[in-house]
Amino acid sequence: MKRELGIARCGLACCLCSENQKCGGCGSNECPDNDWCENKKCSMEKGITHCYKCKEDCKKGLLNKIKPYAFTLFMKRYGEEKLLDCLAENEKKGIVYHREGITGDYDDFDDVEQLVEFIVTGKR
Repeated sequence: MKRELGIARCGLACCLCSENQKCGGCGSNECPDNDWCENKKCSMEKGITHCYKCKEDCKKGLLNKIKPYAFTLFMKRYGEEKLLDCLAENEKKGIVYHREGITGDYDDFDDVEQLVEFIVTGKR
């Protein structure tokens, strides 16, 4: 885990991304999606650093996918540091963010609340 890369504006975990060897994270402008990222554009227009800091409950851009939406919801409830702590602890337990391509253990959910609970406990 590269904790210093933190969490992307949309909630994805740059710190655990398999691309983080060549990408400096969302804030570095090196993200392959930098030029078209709807979440980055929106949050910059609103003057906020992350979608979780927005008062709206929206599903724009990547927030229409369960993983970034759940991560964003988690940070609204518990904060970014708690998410980073949970992700680090889960990584120690063998939970993998990207197992095949960009799909991993956090992608096996259809329910947002179940994914939030998995982040907290590391258990299904």
